[in-house]
Amino acid sequence: QVQLVESGGGLVQAGGSLKLSCAASGRTFRNYAMGWFRQAPGKEREFVAALNWGGGGIKYADSVKGRFTISRDNAKNTVYLRMNRLKSEDTAVYYCAADRSPFRALVMTTTGQYEYWGQGTRVTVSS
Repeated sequence: QVQLVESGGGLVQAGGSLKLSCAASGRTFRNYAMGWFRQAPGKEREFVAALNWGGGGIKYADSVKGRFTISRDNAKNTVYLRMNRLKSEDTAVYYCAADRSPFRALVMTTTGQYEYWGQGTRVTVSS
């Protein structure tokens, strides 16, 4: 029943910034843990960032730590991923994921933990 729609991807120069958005609908949003994953050509889908539904719990992949910021706005039913100082290695299709969490503090960082996925938004970083 939950639907996720990503937006905000595009072409950006290395060192630049992008902000991705994930709009959720279908069920109450505040009770869902959220995550961002990405998949580059020829590679497996990998974890980028995640946030618990209760607030305060955030985890980042080492490759993006210090450059990316995940946040959520429950009033807008939207999760964001702010990406700064982008590198060519960040080029990928970025996917938003969501699932009902049994614990408010749980931060889910693996693909198998999520039931609902968006269609993805493409990010291309040129050098």
